[in-house]
Amino acid sequence: MGTVVVVTSGKGGVGKTTSTAALGAALAANGESVAVVDFDVGLRNLDLVMGAERRVVYDFINVVQGQAKLAQAMIRDKRLPNLFLLPASQTRDKDALTEDGVRRVIDALRASFDWVICDSPAGIERGAILAMRHADAAVIVTNPEVSSVRDSDRIIGMLDSRTVKAESGESIPKHVLVTRFDGERAARGDMLAIEDIMEILCLPLLGIIPESQEVLKASNVGAPVTLSNPASAPARAYADAVQRLKGEIVAMTIPTDKKGLFGGLFRRAA
Repeated sequence: MGTVVVVTSGKGGVGKTTSTAALGAALAANGESVAVVDFDVGLRNLDLVMGAERRVVYDFINVVQGQAKLAQAMIRDKRLPNLFLLPASQTRDKDALTEDGVRRVIDALRASFDWVICDSPAGIERGAILAMRHADAAVIVTNPEVSSVRDSDRIIGMLDSRTVKAESGESIPKHVLVTRFDGERAARGDMLAIEDIMEILCLPLLGIIPESQEVLKASNVGAPVTLSNPASAPARAYADAVQRLKGEIVAMTIPTDKKGLFGGLFRRAA
């Protein structure tokens, strides 16, 4: 049986969708079978980031309502044959998702894939609750700013009370993924330091994704950054985060795209 991971946050625009795509692609590149699921009904952006927007025929709602089989709605990635996408509907609202329908779909995916990565809508309303409902683990995405971290703290409370496992007395593993981090700005006090974030949230740190134009470039070309530029700083950070998600011990670093003086000199000499 596979592991269901919800990628969630309280605040919108923190990088859940790009992180879902990047983590899913990195897992698939490591040989794992992966399904990424878009729970953001009505907006549907995961297919854009995955470069599959023109291939959507059926969606999550069609499957829940019995208008299509799960296999018909799943889109196989053209770059990684073991990576699949279940897109959200762009024309319906979140009320079209039913708890029983979501359970049936997640159970089917769990039985077929090593990893099921659920891209949650922001906030604490129905769509977010359904996205986390059947999770075995959670990745809480936050930016290094006070409002984002405060909203993440609220999500942690929901994960401890609104999931199936929580209601049966179990606790699901929860990890913090800090995105858009800039060490120089943090040193100046223009954004929260990693230590401040961890003191507030009191959860294990899964990874630190540095601020980088490579993430935006990847989204614009319809490819997870871990595929579009694996050598980039954010791609390396996501790759390390995946290893930690799998239970491996990896030193926590903040990759950078900036090159040192000597590195530049050696490259020119070569």
